[in-house]
Amino acid sequence: MFSLRIGLLAEGGFPFAADESPGWCDRLVRGLAHHEFDVFAFAVDAAQETAGLVPLPPQVRTVHVAPLWRPAPGEGRYGRADRRRFAEHFTELATALAVPDGAETDGRTSGQDRFAYGLYGLAELAGDAGGPGRALRSEPAVRILERACRAPGAHPAVRGARVAELLAAAAQLDRALRPLAAGWYEAPGGGPAGGGLAGVDLCHALSGGPAALPGLLARRFFGTPLLVTEYGVRVRRHYLESAASAASAASAAGTASTAGTASTAGTASTARTASGAAARAGGSLAVRALTAACHRRLAAEAYDKAALVTPGNAHARRWALRLGASRARLRTVYPGMDGERFARVEEPAGEEDMTLVWVGRTEPAADLVALLHAFAEVHRQEPAAHLVVAETGPPPAAHAGYRDHCRALAAQLFPDEAADAHAVGASPVSFEEIGDPAVPDTAAAYATGGVAVLSSAVAGFPVGLVEAMFCARATVSTDVGAVREVIGGTGLVVPPRNPRALADACLALLRDPARRARLGAAARARAGELFTVEQNVRAFREIYLELVSRSPLAGPADGGPRPFARPAEAHLPGRWVAAGACPVSERAGR
Repeated sequence: MFSLRIGLLAEGGFPFAADESPGWCDRLVRGLAHHEFDVFAFAVDAAQETAGLVPLPPQVRTVHVAPLWRPAPGEGRYGRADRRRFAEHFTELATALAVPDGAETDGRTSGQDRFAYGLYGLAELAGDAGGPGRALRSEPAVRILERACRAPGAHPAVRGARVAELLAAAAQLDRALRPLAAGWYEAPGGGPAGGGLAGVDLCHALSGGPAALPGLLARRFFGTPLLVTEYGVRVRRHYLESAASAASAASAAGTASTAGTASTAGTASTARTASGAAARAGGSLAVRALTAACHRRLAAEAYDKAALVTPGNAHARRWALRLGASRARLRTVYPGMDGERFARVEEPAGEEDMTLVWVGRTEPAADLVALLHAFAEVHRQEPAAHLVVAETGPPPAAHAGYRDHCRALAAQLFPDEAADAHAVGASPVSFEEIGDPAVPDTAAAYATGGVAVLSSAVAGFPVGLVEAMFCARATVSTDVGAVREVIGGTGLVVPPRNPRALADACLALLRDPARRARLGAAARARAGELFTVEQNVRAFREIYLELVSRSPLAGPADGGPRPFARPAEAHLPGRWVAAGACPVSERAGR
């Protein structure tokens, strides 16, 4: 079987051991053992960089890691000519970020075109003189940003940006553009043989954000085809993180303001400093608008230049279309999940019949508070009902207080009460952690209940919902993200943030075992058809071959034969012309 060399481009997640699981990409690599893989990964924080990598199969030839959370060692010290080049290209990029989407910046050139011109100009400068990180954090860069924000046609959100906000925006742009200094773009003869992206036959970016930027540069410098896969939409994630950052900054500023009002003048000055630091952290509208524009335009450039974009569901597909992706180059490929580990989960029986199970991380997006209020109504009508909350891992440090709040709320809503003076009190809600003896894995967690519940207020692709379907569990889910597409009629869907509707749906299934069994069987069949590792591997095997068949492969470093370097029809007798042209024989007969 013919072997390809694939460059996997990742931002966080695979292949870092700090993540909760290797995920679909690890299963894809293991399923394509006849191909070779070079992994180019960005560490998003110090924990990922120090935790190391997950065990990788032998088909992974090399792993290159670069940090996004700190300045890269490849930053350049620019001379006068390089500073002029930087100013020219960063001016174009900054102008594109300051204007609204779809606006023309000079009556002719779109903001997206100016962004691309500036981006590739900075990339070429990085190749010649080092990455632009140091220059992006300089005073001239802030002045360029300021001029762009004050120029006619700038977005109203950025026109009044203050110096502190421009400094914060420049720092965010520095982080987003750090892939330019990764050092993976050597020409075939410019470094170790096959050491960088110049030696791969195809770049497969695992998201449309900074991970796709090396693929864009490989396409520009070496003609390497780019494939972009979006399972969790990177731009959407940035919006959510930005909103959370703004809320946190506002809270910090309010606390600082209160401290300043109730304290001495010296403490008030400290409070004002804390408030300014919160704004510089990304909480202000101007900073959020500029950084969001950068992520949005980078994703649009990746979608535009990719040979194919493979969203993981209709939700991600709609985002890609909204950002300008061509329908002709969109192909939905569902993520592959290991259903075998859930095959041993049997039909619920006995006490499990009246148990709801929730699996996930206790963070605000999961809206466990709404589920607890809904279960209060369920338990009022069905006293035999139980709720198992199975946590897949500790929440992020920022959300540790939310978990404590949920446990306190459960204790308040369901106080431990004994049936009589000689019995031990117990709550109908139990909190478990996956990995404990009672629930060693997620399959064991789903086996504890007859109905699986997803109560999220925000979601992309609901992995936990698919796991419940593999376990043949009937499901009750909120209508967020790709939930409707995933269940396809095999479960009940209710509006998010509606405890009453959630309670009614749970009661409907708890009271109807026959319906619950039918939905569970249909859910398992649907999961086995759409979300298995086999279908995912098969789809990408065909996509890889399809894309490289349109482009010459990199070929061996010794200059040997290059498969697909000539089109297949070149080997057939006769004269062939470009599509749409008139053959010589036809012209002669006219």
